[in-house]
Amino acid sequence: MAPRSKKIVDATSSPISMADLARELGVSMTTISRALSDHHSIGPATKQKVLKLAKKLNYQPNHLAAALRKGQSKLIGVIVPYIEGRFFATVVHGIETAASKAGFNVIICQSSEDVAQERKNVETLLSAQVAGILVSLSRDTNDFRHFEKVRKRGIPLVFFDRVLESDTVNAVVLNDYDGGYQVTRHLLEQGCRRIGHFAGPQHLNIYRNRRQGYLDALESYNLPLDEQRIVYSDMTLEDGSEGMRQLLALPDGGVDAVFSAGDTAVLGALQFLKSKQVSVPQQVALAGFSNEAFTAITEPMLTSVDQRCEEMGQAAVRLFLELVESQDSAFLQRQVILQPRLFIRESSLQGTPSLDTLSKQATKIPC
Repeated sequence: MAPRSKKIVDATSSPISMADLARELGVSMTTISRALSDHHSIGPATKQKVLKLAKKLNYQPNHLAAALRKGQSKLIGVIVPYIEGRFFATVVHGIETAASKAGFNVIICQSSEDVAQERKNVETLLSAQVAGILVSLSRDTNDFRHFEKVRKRGIPLVFFDRVLESDTVNAVVLNDYDGGYQVTRHLLEQGCRRIGHFAGPQHLNIYRNRRQGYLDALESYNLPLDEQRIVYSDMTLEDGSEGMRQLLALPDGGVDAVFSAGDTAVLGALQFLKSKQVSVPQQVALAGFSNEAFTAITEPMLTSVDQRCEEMGQAAVRLFLELVESQDSAFLQRQVILQPRLFIRESSLQGTPSLDTLSKQATKIPC
């Protein structure tokens, strides 16, 4: 009988699998797996053959598949509303940096501000058997039952920025109240007294707390609240433009300043004011929240509150690691609160400050 000819695997056609190695050597996949992991049940000669062939064919182990077979992984799932812009992109960078140092990889999902997509993201990450989930809620999230499934599986769950407010939530947040208070107080110190506010959806903690900071700063100056000066929206560019139109149309002469709970909306306001030849800050001072990259290149540059994005991402990973180390109490509330930084730029300063003054103000950290 003619000897059976061996099929030589083409290492350039597709990634080499353990099945390919097993077929080449005429052994079981279990033998290949044990040889690659230096299991004591496999003899030195067989191990050497397996390792030699693996090197020759450039076999790369699939760590994710191996982790899933064991029912565990070194993956952290991250869900964010969107990735464009500075804030969430920088938070994710902080997460990836801290996770990598701890030996974890990151899977990133976007909810696109849609709670239905957020639910799908959770299911995807659970199917991938991630070791933990870090999440910032979508703008539409009012029902939180999909996160109960994560808890019931004993998977560490950490919220950041937009969080579920509960006695049993682990979260990393900015002191949004203090940021709102500080930026409104700054506008008051500039002599502004008719300060409008662009407020985001109030079921989200960040916008509710920024609004409260605004209200308390007005109260500290004994200024009455005028609800007409608060414009609620989803904080888009178009919302900012329309909100500015509404505020300027108020019967009492409109506003002399606007504090926006988001930078995108205040950019819309700036564009509208320019189209109407209203000078900023001489006639209307502007200030935002998030310190997006564009705030430092607009004309005039926009005052804004920095959210410590990268630090928030790193803190979320540290909190996850703490939960991993203390599984028995993983769902007792742990909350990390970061302090904001106010970057004062031309858009909120009365008069025409010198470049030296602007440079000093822009690096000021009063919070």
